[in-house]
Amino acid sequence: MKTMLSKTIYLVLFLFCLQTINSQKQGIVDKQDGPSKMTKSKDWESLLDKELSQWEIWTGVPHKSVKNLPASYEIPENGIPVKPIGLDNSLEVFKVVENENGALVLHVSGLVYAGLTSKKEYENYHLTMLFKWGEKKYAPRLEKKRDNGLLYHCYGEHGAFWNVWKRCLESQIQEGDFGDLYTLAGTKAKVPVNEFNRWDSSSENVISGGKRLYDTESVHGEWTRIDLYVIEDSAIHVTNGTVTFALTDAMTHDNKKLDKGQLQIQSEGAEAFVKDIQIRPIKKFPKKIKKAAGF
Repeated sequence: MKTMLSKTIYLVLFLFCLQTINSQKQGIVDKQDGPSKMTKSKDWESLLDKELSQWEIWTGVPHKSVKNLPASYEIPENGIPVKPIGLDNSLEVFKVVENENGALVLHVSGLVYAGLTSKKEYENYHLTMLFKWGEKKYAPRLEKKRDNGLLYHCYGEHGAFWNVWKRCLESQIQEGDFGDLYTLAGTKAKVPVNEFNRWDSSSENVISGGKRLYDTESVHGEWTRIDLYVIEDSAIHVTNGTVTFALTDAMTHDNKKLDKGQLQIQSEGAEAFVKDIQIRPIKKFPKKIKKAAGF
């Protein structure tokens, strides 16, 4: 009897350890049925209007399958485009529409890799928005996960990365990967990670980049709330109210402190919808967010 009990306890402990290791490796999956609530504040400023007056649009290199390109765009004899289209939205990659309730919604076609870029630079802020996937997918990502991204601390020329996006930090928006960090075109940051390169605020292993610990995006077809908190060169990524990633000591490609910049929303081969894009100034991280980030 004691031997059987010992074996049972051993098996339970073994399975618990296995589950813990798997969570550290794969991340903790906790899909949500819908978005978390928006933080209440009198300081919110909307960044979305019908004319996208606060943004400019840079369109990258179109895939060879894309039709109806601008008349001025030159295609090489082999039929494979190599140059970005540039500051042009004639393909309506980004377009503001009204939903059934009359609310403004940003439609991201995904047809061509492109960036919706804020005209202003921002520093020390809390940004929030609602994001939802569409159904359409385009080459070269027809067989890949739906992908997008919220880029921040963007600076320099358009097209620094892949002829599309500026130098920046990216809070990844990809199916199953909301909140990962990508450092584009030479930018850097400090991120404590576990042995599987997943964000772990208690770790002493620090790298520049890494994947989120939690997967808390909403199920397909539902809105997901994305929050981004930024104080100088530190940032916290939040998905549906859960802190999924945090970084410090952001730096430019030439090793200068990176503590402000423009915002960009990507188009990257997948149809998507974004609404309620709001931003407000903050002087410090909220206590709960700061504690969850391990700051």
